[in-house]
Amino acid sequence: MATAMDMKEFDEIRPYEPGEMKQAFDDLINDRQFSLLLKGFAPWLPKVIRNGLLKMAFVGVKTPLDFQQRFMKPVVRYIIRKHTDGCSFDDKALRTSPLLSPLSPLTSHLDGRYTFLSNHRDIVLDSAFLDVMLVDHGYPTTVEIGIGDNLLIYPWIKRLVRMNKAFTVRRGLTAHEMMRSSQLMSSYIHYAVTQKRENIWIAQREGRAKDSSDHTQDSVLKMLAMGGEGSFADKLRDLNIVPLTISYEYDPCDYLKAQEFQQKRDNPSFKKSKQDDLDNMKTGIFGYKGRVHYQCARPVNVWIDELSSLPKNEFFAELSRRIDNELHRNYRLYPCNYIALDLLEHSDFSSHYTAKDVECFERYLQGQMAKINIPGKDEAFLRERLLTMYANPLKNYLRNEGNES
Repeated sequence: MATAMDMKEFDEIRPYEPGEMKQAFDDLINDRQFSLLLKGFAPWLPKVIRNGLLKMAFVGVKTPLDFQQRFMKPVVRYIIRKHTDGCSFDDKALRTSPLLSPLSPLTSHLDGRYTFLSNHRDIVLDSAFLDVMLVDHGYPTTVEIGIGDNLLIYPWIKRLVRMNKAFTVRRGLTAHEMMRSSQLMSSYIHYAVTQKRENIWIAQREGRAKDSSDHTQDSVLKMLAMGGEGSFADKLRDLNIVPLTISYEYDPCDYLKAQEFQQKRDNPSFKKSKQDDLDNMKTGIFGYKGRVHYQCARPVNVWIDELSSLPKNEFFAELSRRIDNELHRNYRLYPCNYIALDLLEHSDFSSHYTAKDVECFERYLQGQMAKINIPGKDEAFLRERLLTMYANPLKNYLRNEGNES
C-alpha cells in the first residue's frame, strides 16, 4: 500500500487532490489570460461580477469529480448537442464479461475500475465525451487522462486540466529522461487504478493517427507494464485494460491533418507551432462531427494469460495485435467510409450508401478543401489524403472482420 509520503513523487504530474481544489480555482479565476478568455464570453459583465458568479457556482465543489459534474459536464453536453448528431456508448462487452481483475473479482461491471485504451480522434473530447457517457450509464466515476505538456502552453490551461482529472505526460525528452518519466507515469497509473480507484483513459499511441489508421504502439503497453509487480501479464492485469473504439462520422480536423501532410511533404523539417496546436484543439471542439460512437471490447484480462508464456517482445507485439483487432472490428462505420474507399480503390460498396450520401460527402470534401490555404496547394494530393482518412477505418475493419481475440 502506497503511503502519503510515497505519493509525493507524483506531485509533478498528478491531478489536483480534493484539498487543493479551492486554491487552484482561486488561482485560475485570478489568472490574467483566463480572465481575458472569460471576458470574450461575457464582455458586458464587469470582471468582479464574472468572478463573483464563478465563486458562487464553485460552492460545494470539493473534488475534481465535483468540478467535472458542476462545470464541465454541462459544457460537454452543449458540445454534443451543438456540434454532433449524437454521441452513443455501448458497454455490453463489460456487462457480459467476467471481471477477472483481482481488484473486484466478484462485483458488477459498475464497481470495477478500468484503463480504457483507445484510438485517438480529438485532443480534448475523446475523454470528455467518455466522461459523460460513463456518468449517464451509471458508473461511479469518470476517467483520469494523460495530456502532453506540449499542450499546456499557459498556466491557466495546466490548472484547468489538473482540476479536470488530468495528469501530465512530458514530451520532447532525452532517452534517459523519457525512461524516468515513463516509469513515473506508469507507477502513477497503477496507483490511480488500484488505490485511488479511478478509471484511466489513455491513447493507444502518442498523438493522433493523422491518416485515421489506428494501431497500438508497443511502447505504450510497455510503459503501462513498468509499474506494478509480477510478470508483464500480472502488471497489465491489475490495470483491467479495456480496448475502446471511438468512431467519428466526420473529423473536423481532417483538413488540418491533410494540410500538415502536404507541409511535411514539401518541407520534411516542418513542425507545427504552439498556435497550430491551439487551432487544432479549437477546431476539434467546435467543428461538426456528425455521429459519434464509443464501443467497449472485453477487458484484455479475459485472454491475456494466453500470451503470458511468450518472450517479452513477442508478448507485447501480440498484445498490440490483438488489441488492434478488438479496436478495428468495433468501428461504427458510416456511408462516408464506404464512399471514400470506393472513390480511392474503385471497389463497390454501393449497397451501404445512396446517391444522396455521395452528394453530401462530396459537398463536405469540397468545403473542407476550401479551408486549406497554403502555398502550392496540391488539390489532388489533399483530396487523396482526405479520402484515405475516411477509408482507413473501413479497410482495417474488413481486414479484421470476424476475428476473435
